[in-house]
Amino acid sequence: MRSRRHRGLLRLLLVLLAALVLIGALTVAGLMLGAADLSADAMVRGLLGIGSRSENLIVQTLRLPRIEAALLAGAAFGLAGAVFQSVLRNPLASPDILGISSGASLGAVIAVLGLGWSGIAVSLTAFAGAGLVALLIWALAWRQGLHGIRFVLVGVGLAYLCASLISWLLSQADVREAQPVLLWTVGSVADVRGGLLDVLGWLVLGFSLLVAVNSRPLRVLALGDELAAGLGVRPDRARMLLLLAGVGLVASATSLTGPIAFVALLAAPIARRLQNDGGPALLISMAVGAALTLSADVLGQHAVPGVVAPVGIVTGLIGAPYLLILLARQRKASA
Repeated sequence: MRSRRHRGLLRLLLVLLAALVLIGALTVAGLMLGAADLSADAMVRGLLGIGSRSENLIVQTLRLPRIEAALLAGAAFGLAGAVFQSVLRNPLASPDILGISSGASLGAVIAVLGLGWSGIAVSLTAFAGAGLVALLIWALAWRQGLHGIRFVLVGVGLAYLCASLISWLLSQADVREAQPVLLWTVGSVADVRGGLLDVLGWLVLGFSLLVAVNSRPLRVLALGDELAAGLGVRPDRARMLLLLAGVGLVASATSLTGPIAFVALLAAPIARRLQNDGGPALLISMAVGAALTLSADVLGQHAVPGVVAPVGIVTGLIGAPYLLILLARQRKASA
């Protein structure tokens, strides 16, 4: 038993080390590449703040905050996806499919187009929109307990409702007003810097700690409510706290970066395969989500010369085929 635990810990450390190496390589690429390419020496000088004025500006003001935002948002989406999929025991239980991200987008669109707000007020309204949709899903899915399939079905329905309302609001808006909102609804880390980046960091840290404190029942919940209750776990309370933390992670990231599609859906299955012990793989999900988001942002900026795509476009291109494969597998399993 002890040997198996040691092997599991060693595998976890090796996977995390590999993820850190990948993130480090992507960070170097993100700092060096751009409209004004930097040499390795210039990049290091810019990081240390001892370079020329332009080197410091490019590294510390323009590129580094974008990388940090991608890592924080990706970690938040990855952890949230792992929580949702583990708690609801459904590989399709991703916040962007369940409408949490759509609720945040709807809140932001209402704030900009309906109320004329901007800046932090838009982020706060997006956060509130995600929370409101989560409450609606919970209220409509609750029937003497919370059941995963009902939660997913209600969430998918509300996601379509939010998407329809967003489309209607955009169709009624002036083109000049709709264009920046449309870009925000795709998902981008380009404008998260300064105080907004600090807020995102603290929110992700706080909700991640909430997940960590309440993560112990996750393996037990996978065995079913009756057995979990027999082992001293209160299933409904455990689900409520974990899903609350998951919603907070999604709302925090989405309210500042927009809904970066499919990161929450993809990160957890990849992490579970890498960890390979049947557990929720929360820590690896954060690392995979961060690496996915940063790699998508770097690819979106530099993969095709002359074309710059927001990170949400790239993750959508990656995630859509996976979703189709997953749906096909689900259909075969139920046949």
